[in-house]
Amino acid sequence: MATVKLENITKRFGDLIALDDITLDVQDQEFFVLLGQTGAGKTTTLRCIAGLDKPEDGTIYLDSVSVNDRTPAERDVAFVFQSHILYPHLSVYENMAFPLHPRKLSAEEIDRRVRDIAQMLHIEHLLMRTPNQLSGGETQRVGLGRAMVRRPQVFLMDEPISNLDAKLRTEMRAEIRWRQRELGTTTFYVTHDQIEAMSMADRIAVLEAGRIQQLGTPSDIYNHPANLFVAGFIGNPSMNCISCDISSANGELQLTLANTTGNDNTVTIEAEQIVKALNERATDDGTVFGTHAEDVIVSHQPIPNAFQAEVYSVEPLGAETIVELTLGADAAGARTILKAVTAPNFAAEIGQHLYVSFVSERMHFFDETTGSTIL
Repeated sequence: MATVKLENITKRFGDLIALDDITLDVQDQEFFVLLGQTGAGKTTTLRCIAGLDKPEDGTIYLDSVSVNDRTPAERDVAFVFQSHILYPHLSVYENMAFPLHPRKLSAEEIDRRVRDIAQMLHIEHLLMRTPNQLSGGETQRVGLGRAMVRRPQVFLMDEPISNLDAKLRTEMRAEIRWRQRELGTTTFYVTHDQIEAMSMADRIAVLEAGRIQQLGTPSDIYNHPANLFVAGFIGNPSMNCISCDISSANGELQLTLANTTGNDNTVTIEAEQIVKALNERATDDGTVFGTHAEDVIVSHQPIPNAFQAEVYSVEPLGAETIVELTLGADAAGARTILKAVTAPNFAAEIGQHLYVSFVSERMHFFDETTGSTIL
């Protein structure tokens, strides 16, 4: 298989900088996910690796060999596009077998590979159909299968399951990951879906406006976001990020969340390492408090180190219930909302007041000016 290395890659389209000095190092057999919003530069990154676009600056390496001057055909990568184009005059079986014919494989080996991948993708019943007899999701699975039968050095996958329904998308995440581990093929996977990224990746690079915001394992990125962009992008629901004031009272450090209506949204910061980091902060710039929704504690009864907040909305989701609490509104009427994930049987009604606290050791703080994490 192969390693993939991008060294100081810059790609422009006129005045638009699509990739801005990108450096990435993907290991052999790694499942690497590039995560970002639409327009972040994800597809452009894949196109540069495949040789379909040529960067203005930087070098692309496959197995430590520069491939900047190699054609797409010479790079031995399989590109799985978001929108698949199949040969309309060929059956599904023939479409999947097509890239194997130049490799001079036996008919038996071609048949084995096609049927094996077809079974894995749940399209074995479609093999004799033509593309005009397929749904959009079926077309996407056939296109994915056509790339997978090749066993290239590197898979480049551009949101390959985005057109599938939710149930099949969940199945396909597990199937793609299992097959990748079985084949040991280095995979560079692009998605805007952070659930896909978190559930599939060995490592994730979060891309925004052509720049890498954070690179790490799913656990690292979720538990230790590098900045406000990553914190607000990762997680479902995403992290609560709320402007706050930090003050000392009676020898303790107090956290007061955005307070515009006279509510006392204050708790004591109890985790020693957080207190130390905030006390050592050498700037008076504003601070943003962050907490994952599952680290928000809500109760009908008084609990230690808590304040009261009004229920704004309730979303029962079956396995859990998301409770939104309002912390007040500014002069323009814009509300500050805090989301909490509760047990599915947690009873709450709009307008009800609940006691709110936080898991102390899982508090996060960010510099409001730079967006960078403080802790």
